[in-house]
Amino acid sequence: MTLHPPLWRNRHQAGVALAEQLWPSAGQRLDNSVIALPRGGVPVAVAVAERLRCPLATWSVRKVADPQWPELAIGAIAHGGVTVWRNGHAAASREAMARQRGWLEAQERELLRRQRLFGDPLPEELQGRHLIVVDDGIATGMTVKAALLSLRQLQPGSLTLAVPVVDRAVARELAGLVDHFEAGALVDQLEAVGMWFEAFDQLSDREVLELLETSRAGWCGPAATTASPPD
Repeated sequence: MTLHPPLWRNRHQAGVALAEQLWPSAGQRLDNSVIALPRGGVPVAVAVAERLRCPLATWSVRKVADPQWPELAIGAIAHGGVTVWRNGHAAASREAMARQRGWLEAQERELLRRQRLFGDPLPEELQGRHLIVVDDGIATGMTVKAALLSLRQLQPGSLTLAVPVVDRAVARELAGLVDHFEAGALVDQLEAVGMWFEAFDQLSDREVLELLETSRAGWCGPAATTASPPD
């Protein structure tokens, strides 16, 4: 079946749909944690956590790019010293350039700021738990790959990746890093994640914090989990 954008009104609706897909494998576990990749992954993850009735946390990751072309990532960084560079023979030269010109250092500072601001958990808080990593979509996969490699270092019980839309070729690469992969749509040569949503506004730090506060305030612990699938 050929899919045509947009498929969802907004990130929240996409998260609700993802939760329904995840329910058969994750819906009845008491040791799940939903891990949102800020900023865009947060509203998707809030909906997933709410529907699966499990706690939500963030795991910050940053892409590295030339400031003149900020949308063109040449690498990504995450907790634990994880760095990922664009594939190919030029990866080493890209890393050297990023270090020399200060791009990597700038993103390391921003990563630390976001970890503190959003309250990323300590590694031991996630060890042994079944982690459901959520973003709003994956085009190149570098930031998600960095996040998965970082989280794998924590020795989770299992690692699931869940996204509304993902490039098909990138999905094949990332599937080897997780125990389970759930996607709302696999797209050949995905150019822009935002085109699959009717509304795809960029989120501010304040909006992310408000979403996290609302989600955490509504979390009542494992006793709130039931055997009923999401409505």
